[in-house]
Amino acid sequence: MKGYGYFGMTFFCLSVFMGSTGAQLQMGFYSSSCPNAEKIVQDYVNRHIHNAPSLAAAIIRMHFHDCFVRGCDASVLLNTTSSSNQTEKLAAPNLTLRGFDFIEKVKSLLEAACPAVVSCADIVALVARDAVVATGGPFWRVPTGRRDGTISRSSEALSNIPPPTSNFTNLQTLFANQGLDLKDLVLLSGAHTIGISHCSSFTTRLYNFTGVGDQDPALDSEYAANLKARKCRSLNDNTTIVEMDPGSFRTFDLSYYSLLLKRRGLFQSDSALTTNSATLSFVKQLLNGSLQNFFAEFANSMEKMGRINVKTGTTGEIRKHCAVVNS
Repeated sequence: MKGYGYFGMTFFCLSVFMGSTGAQLQMGFYSSSCPNAEKIVQDYVNRHIHNAPSLAAAIIRMHFHDCFVRGCDASVLLNTTSSSNQTEKLAAPNLTLRGFDFIEKVKSLLEAACPAVVSCADIVALVARDAVVATGGPFWRVPTGRRDGTISRSSEALSNIPPPTSNFTNLQTLFANQGLDLKDLVLLSGAHTIGISHCSSFTTRLYNFTGVGDQDPALDSEYAANLKARKCRSLNDNTTIVEMDPGSFRTFDLSYYSLLLKRRGLFQSDSALTTNSATLSFVKQLLNGSLQNFFAEFANSMEKMGRINVKTGTTGEIRKHCAVVNS
């Protein structure tokens, strides 16, 4: 997600912030210490992702939620061990995260091959990429060398992860806090092309938008009526699952952006992309371009996100089990 005009200026201003954070990552970091590490990850993904293809979206979401809190350090994987400190896992944005067992299984295979070498943070980054590729989505480079964090706080997840109710200003601020610009915002939102959501993330738009039992006027009325009749039949529905890109949610394509222009983005944060002239212009630019162009642009933003505030060198640790810090 990078570009011209406003995007270019934002990227320039934030490049200093990003520069020191991801600089020590490198392609093939484990080529000497665990030569088969990336093949072990890829082979496991390729063998198992087709049993649960929706995990591709789930793990890319996990990667996103991890990187937005203390950087890409696998802090989102840690279990709560005391009542005095609830970890990120228990924060509202993460209660519907899935894929923890999948990550832990990959970790166990890597521990068997190369004990205490490959970080959980790198595993999340690699699995996210390999799962998307295995289900027909874009490839992106994943430089490695991340180390695992030892701190995880639910309060930080709540304050840093953009909620689905975000307006444009909130999205811009939360992305800029991570060194990401408006182009990154549009492109990373494009992962919703393979997303699914629980009704609870958007039913306020259908039933009580301003607190008086009304509907969000920014949501296409026919689409809203269909959601009410067939999917989310009440404000209190917390279990029904809805495709974010209806009819195409298993395919990594541009149709998510087409839906935005039809006022059929599921979340307020989706429709918010059409309320700013710069992001709206970039959405239209993506739709006028090729799928290959979208894949290339998305790849750039994913690699950039994967470098946010990473721990390298002697910072952090290499966890033995992804859900607990080393004793």
